Amino acid sequence: MMSATISTIFVRDRFTWLAYWMLGYFAYLQAALGPLMPFLRDELRLPEASRFTISNLHFSAFAFGMMVAGMSADRIAARFGRRMTFWGGGAGMALGAVLLTLGRHPVFTIGATLVMGYIGSLLLVMIQAALADLHGNRRGIAITESNTLAVGCAGLAPLLVGGLEGVGLSWRIALYVAAILWALSAVWLWRDPLPESAQPVSTTAAEPSQQRFPLVYWAYCLVVFLCVSVEWGVISNGADFLNIEIGFTKSEAATLMTAFFAAMLVGRAAGSYLSRRMSTPRLLISAIGITLVGFPLFWLTDNGILNIIGLFLVGLGVANLFPLTLSAAVSVVPWNSNVASARVSMSSGSALLVTPLLVGYVADNAGLFNAYAIVGVLLLLAAIVTVYANRTRSTVART
Repeated sequence: MMSATISTIFVRDRFTWLAYWMLGYFAYLQAALGPLMPFLRDELRLPEASRFTISNLHFSAFAFGMMVAGMSADRIAARFGRRMTFWGGGAGMALGAVLLTLGRHPVFTIGATLVMGYIGSLLLVMIQAALADLHGNRRGIAITESNTLAVGCAGLAPLLVGGLEGVGLSWRIALYVAAILWALSAVWLWRDPLPESAQPVSTTAAEPSQQRFPLVYWAYCLVVFLCVSVEWGVISNGADFLNIEIGFTKSEAATLMTAFFAAMLVGRAAGSYLSRRMSTPRLLISAIGITLVGFPLFWLTDNGILNIIGLFLVGLGVANLFPLTLSAAVSVVPWNSNVASARVSMSSGSALLVTPLLVGYVADNAGLFNAYAIVGVLLLLAAIVTVYANRTRSTVART
């Protein structure tokens, strides 16, 4: 049976590769929501005056599910065990995706994304916590590598959705493929054990020191909220922005979103390499700096080539924001990785709940171009809070 390890050598065992693959599966289905939304919106015949608000409710429903999962995943894992929670979460993600393809009314399709967000995020929390426990003080490498593979899988989503629609087939096929691959993985790997939790098991109430996380942990949770807001502010409406504001066709715009995910793949590959040679705080602030350069190009220029270059730079910058911040947050409270990972997921879910809906509402009332000003403000706030969190972490480490 596996247990948490503290080692200077990073070893990828069978579970590590399984976790990487399952995170890729989760990321693929989550990323598919953005590029498929213009097609789904047309099929549902949403009212013109509220089309962005209603379509972005799908992201908010997914996010609400993530938040609930973030608050309850540690309890569910304690009750049913990590393996059941891990595989059950994957099953829920597949179920929600299939339900989304069958929906013919916004209530049904929004409900499907809620299923994906809640049950699917149980898988996400278990992946993060198990990798952190298994790899100990090398968790930053595992988290960065897993997210590198995940973004590679996510990049396939716009490519398949746009490509399938471009050749006259349906975006639904892209979701069915993922559900089938998950089922095959479950049949093959169900009996494999998962790493044990590093958190001491107790039937009594937790010690006060186990209940109270330091302020710097919550600062990093806020950074997660802001960075995920920026990431999903781009993902949720990026295809629409390229279509409406820049002039690409819907299938072209959906396919061009691959540039964002390709940049994330490059960024996370570089992040995995640099995480062995640079501190997490330094990498984090560098990634935000790249995003600050790219976003104005994507948003403020009206030349298609410059927009795509900006989109690529944004993807390159945001690539490592979540994994690096997650690693920094968990490193503050390594003795409680289940809860720490769950609360970070709740913060991520909060961002996905609020930001796409807010951007959609402003887009319906003031235009999509103006709505993207919200993303710019959130990006600036992320930079400010990151500087504060890094300085506080350094101060705590010296005391």
